Amino acid sequence: MATDVDQKVNSILENIKNGSNTNDDKCLQVEDSKVKKPVNKTKKKANENEIRGVPKSGRFWKSKKEKFSKIIKTKGIRPDYQKKEALRIELKRTKDISHQILEQIKEKEEARKQRRRENIKRAEENKRKSEIVQVITNTKKLKRMKKKQLRFIEKRDINVNKENKQQSSVDSTVEK
Repeated sequence: MATDVDQKVNSILENIKNGSNTNDDKCLQVEDSKVKKPVNKTKKKANENEIRGVPKSGRFWKSKKEKFSKIIKTKGIRPDYQKKEALRIELKRTKDISHQILEQIKEKEEARKQRRRENIKRAEENKRKSEIVQVITNTKKLKRMKKKQLRFIEKRDINVNKENKQQSSVDSTVEK
């Protein structure tokens, strides 16, 4: 390589001494064209390895996009049939187990909700049983009452309670 450079330098010096500009221009053009090609290659390499600044959007993880045709695609390592079957069986087993666990959770939740409903119903019945009922026969009393007192008054169907008591007493006599 050093000998090539020395020969070129010598040829340029001879051309200068001879005074021929045309030959000199040709040499310069040849050298320029030879020099430009490696520079372009180095520029391409420099662009590939170039450190990019932070993008304007602020998304630092974004990389420079490539052409789709330049992306190298590989199919990857494919497992053999026995391994595939083993994976399928294992996946099916895990799915079945997960479904069972989800069903158990749903059943527990439903049982808890049902128990809660029953407790609320029982509490309401107990509250009704323990109520102190005072029948108002004189409706003029209602007109004399103040607003605050009227708020505490609730309507009840007393006949339903009597029917329930009679029905329960009939049931108890049948059981005996």
